[in-house]
Amino acid sequence: MPSTSDRPREACGIFGIYGNPEAVRMTYFGLYALQHRGQESAGIAVVAEKGIRVHKGMGLVSEAFTHHNLNDLKGNMAVGHVRYSTTGDSNLTNAQPFVINHRGRSYAVAHNGNLVNAYELRSDLEKKGAIFQSTMDSEILLHLLVRNLKNGIEEGIQKSVAKLKGAFSMILLTEDSIIGIKDPNGFRPLCIGKLDGHYVLASESCALDLVEASYVRAVDPGEIVIINEKGLKSITGPDMPRTSLCIFEFIYFARPDSNIHGLNVYQMRKAHGKCLAEESAVEADLVMPFPDSGNYSAIGFAEASGIPLEMGMIRNHYVGRTFIQPTQTMREFGVRVKLNPVRSLLKDKRIIIVEDSIIRGTTVKTRVRALRELGIKEVHMRVSCPPHRFPCHYGIDFSLKGELIAASKSVEEIRTFLGLDTLHYLSLEGLLRGTQIKNPQDHFCKACFDGKYPVSFDENVCKKECFERS
Repeated sequence: MPSTSDRPREACGIFGIYGNPEAVRMTYFGLYALQHRGQESAGIAVVAEKGIRVHKGMGLVSEAFTHHNLNDLKGNMAVGHVRYSTTGDSNLTNAQPFVINHRGRSYAVAHNGNLVNAYELRSDLEKKGAIFQSTMDSEILLHLLVRNLKNGIEEGIQKSVAKLKGAFSMILLTEDSIIGIKDPNGFRPLCIGKLDGHYVLASESCALDLVEASYVRAVDPGEIVIINEKGLKSITGPDMPRTSLCIFEFIYFARPDSNIHGLNVYQMRKAHGKCLAEESAVEADLVMPFPDSGNYSAIGFAEASGIPLEMGMIRNHYVGRTFIQPTQTMREFGVRVKLNPVRSLLKDKRIIIVEDSIIRGTTVKTRVRALRELGIKEVHMRVSCPPHRFPCHYGIDFSLKGELIAASKSVEEIRTFLGLDTLHYLSLEGLLRGTQIKNPQDHFCKACFDGKYPVSFDENVCKKECFERS
């Protein structure tokens, strides 16, 4: 069922640690740092005396775990997961890590991404007798793995991963190793850290910072890293002509204090704001973001334009999660309860709102109308990425073209719909220039902007999958 939120949903965060007596607590804190990547469910699997034990719960990390169930998980190897579902239903069965027992051995997997050939793989496995316990595409890896173990775990993983297409950063937990896996295009982030002489894996470097692990490097596209008592072993994947790191990680998903493949998220967002100011000058009294999404681009925009930056909207940090309400009035209340304007600051002003993205437009429209009611003279909006015109099939929740306002409306039509005086999106050229790296065209996936998908897929099958999951 398509999301009704105007914000794109994060697509999961993963964390793994080897050889630490406080592995469960370190994983718990690591998931806290990755909470922004998924608020639907959380789980931790740990290697115990008899196989792998797991605890999973719905909601935030703080809601899924108590002191009791954390104390009940003991071991020095663990993997954790926070989830927002892009495949599979939202229920505890689909919460990760996903654990299986096979011929006296246990395996667990935590996955960030989306397999574009999941439907074909699952259908083929079911024809061969496989029985699935969930509707997650992540479970497919474990079914493939146990069929390829006859020549050992390394060859089993390599043969299994070779069948997967799409976006996947995964951590596989066995009874003696943690294994990091990244798809050949490198869509989703995964990095390596070190804590007290032992290795840590995490979606983002901010999780390493929280547990006081030092950053070592990113897992390369197509790489498999096996961590056990022998240390770290790297198995390199096939050479790719280009990588396809999701550029939306830098625009929206990742935390600003994270570094991804050597690129700092905060600095890139600030650079995009500067590029935006260069492209779309307009006279105004102040620049402001809608917290927290546009904060860092707004800083760059204000610096480049010379227009003062003000926090004209104040975020209520104690709201927690709000749920979809049955009436439009209650939905609009859910928007207002999160942000409130500083009325005396904004009245009679010409303002520039800097946003990181506009997906569906409904929330922005409500906020702009509320600002108009304060007596603001002019409302201009600047968006620090190009219009989202194409669905994502690599792990972001706008998988249907009809969910995207820019897929059916021109920029001028969007401006009118939102009630703005002017509207400007950052150009694709400006977006790439703001990355400040050489040959950015060969580094990022930009399919949601330009429709050029790095990994091919059968669109009819993708539509069928979405229909069956709704």
